[in-house]
Order: sequence, then C-alpha cells, then structure tokens
Amino acid sequence: MTWIDSHVHIWTQDTERYPASGFDVSTLEPKEFTPEWLFRHCRPFEVSRVALVQAIYGTDNSYMLDAAARFPGVFGIVAAVDHHGERVADRMAELGERGVTGFRIVAQPGSSDGWLQDAGYDAMFRAASRAGQAICPLTHPDGLPDLDRMCGEHPDTTVVVDHMSRIGELAPIADERVARLCALARHPNVHVKVSRLHALGRKEPPHDDLIPMIERVIDAFGPGRVMWGSDSPYQVVSEGYSDSITLVRDRLGLSDSERQSILHDTAARLFFP
Repeated sequence: MTWIDSHVHIWTQDTERYPASGFDVSTLEPKEFTPEWLFRHCRPFEVSRVALVQAIYGTDNSYMLDAAARFPGVFGIVAAVDHHGERVADRMAELGERGVTGFRIVAQPGSSDGWLQDAGYDAMFRAASRAGQAICPLTHPDGLPDLDRMCGEHPDTTVVVDHMSRIGELAPIADERVARLCALARHPNVHVKVSRLHALGRKEPPHDDLIPMIERVIDAFGPGRVMWGSDSPYQVVSEGYSDSITLVRDRLGLSDSERQSILHDTAARLFFP
C-alpha cells in the first residue's frame, strides 16, 4: 500500500506563464515548490498520490491543472472559483471535466461570523452536490458554527474541513473548540483533514501533544471520514515531511485498516474517484 497526501500547495517563479495576480511570488519560501521538488520529499515515505490545493493563484488553477496533465494519475485537484461569479456552477462543472474534484473556500480569522451567508456559497454547495465534488473549507474555529448551518442545509454535499479547523494555531487547544469541530460529525458527509501539524499546538515535533485532539476527531468521525495531509511546502520549511506522516502512521496506535483509511482510502474516494 502506498499513501496519499491530501494537502499540498505548489508554485513556481515562472510568472510569465503563471502570473499570480496581486501576489509577489518572489516573497515565497521556498522560492519554488514544483512537483519535482515535492516528489523528493514525499516519495521516500511511500506517498505516491497527492491532492493539490489552490493557494496563491487566486482563481487561476492552471499551474495545478498543468501539473496533473504532466503526471497522469498522480494529482487530485482542489481548485478555487469566484463564488461571486454569475456562472459559478458552470465554472465548477467545466473544471470537473478537467479532473477537479474539490473546491476551496476560505474564511478570514476574526471575521467568520456568518461567513457563508453569501448566495454564491449556496450555489457552490448545490453544484458540488450535483457533481459529486467536495467543498473544502479553510476556517478557524470561529467559522465552524456557520459551516455547521450550511452542512445542515446541504446534507448531500461532501465537505472536507482543512487542518482540523486550525485548532491550536492562534490560541491554545481548547476542549470547547475540539467539541465544536467534532459536533460536525453528525452530518454524514463531513470529513476532516488531520494536517498542518507543524502550525498547531506546541508547533514542534514530534507533535505528540496533538494526539489527544486527533484521537477525538477520529473517534467522532471514524477513520473513513478522516484523511492525513502534510500541508507542504510549509511543513518541510518548518521541519521535515517525516514529522507529519510518522505521527499518523506510527504513533496513534491505529489498526492496519484504520491506517489505510486515514492515509489512503478516504482521500482516494474523494479526490481520486
């Protein structure tokens, strides 16, 4: 069995071919994180497929789409679209024809109250449900109540919460925040990424301080609705690729079937159908 990394960003300094409108890519660290650089980190750990997530290119998904074309079968794609656009459902369908299986939506920390009230998000949730695509929210814990509402209003939409809603990133891990995340488990189509470990809790390897929270998430959602992601290249800038995957693979006390679900099957089902 080889594994799937459910959360990686890629970029290039080739701004002529891939302009990052409004973003200065020269400020990125590392300067380049191409598929070839990614493979150097992930392949020694038997990670053979990766879900790429839009990060710096706004709604221009061409760099990820081109990477997927260069390496057939290796990359799933979580793209971005303008939820204010009049043709958002059509755009999602068009990207689905090019292999896009998920769409990222982002809440800004400190301003997430009612962040999903925009009608465009309703359109995205409806379109994703029809097409079998996933909505992938990036939010801090203050955005979970409105996400809970949306999941109730769109029960057939597949949702994947990035980074355990970043609990422990801006404030200490708190029981009520973990409980708020785990409460989403009552919606059967909600999933969670155990990812971005380098930025949570004590923010230093071996990240054993995160084990109680991760175990609560797995207990609430079940291994079939949990997946691991490295959040590279941020993971490999801060520490090492091994510091993320080995926590999940080796130190959670998972059975073989649980490990297979979290490190492979859940992501395979959602991002590589």
